[in-house]
Amino acid sequence: MRRNTNPADEPRMVREKETVTAMIRIFCRGRHGSDGELCAECESLRQYAMRRLERCPFGPDKPACAKCPIHCYKPQMQERIRDVMRFAGPRMILRHPLLAIRHQIDAAKPATRTPPGGP
Repeated sequence: MRRNTNPADEPRMVREKETVTAMIRIFCRGRHGSDGELCAECESLRQYAMRRLERCPFGPDKPACAKCPIHCYKPQMQERIRDVMRFAGPRMILRHPLLAIRHQIDAAKPATRTPPGGP
């Protein structure tokens, strides 16, 4: 059996992408009144978050972003994603209970200080 070699396609990374996309959708609907498609501002944030996840040096072993020793988001984008998480976080348990529970389990895991293969 051939193992998947792209870390971005690992189940954990796929789930991270689903979670952040769901949170941005909740935020966009609640704050910007979108229904279905994301507004341009939220879509650009979602695309930025996807690129950051795809390039995460920790790969599927990544800690929760709040616990990560590497802050890969630009300060402006970091503030935007914090706003999204502050708004959408409490609503996730009602809209996406499984994603919310898995995210909490992942967040409870201890963070490693360096990425695999790092110094």
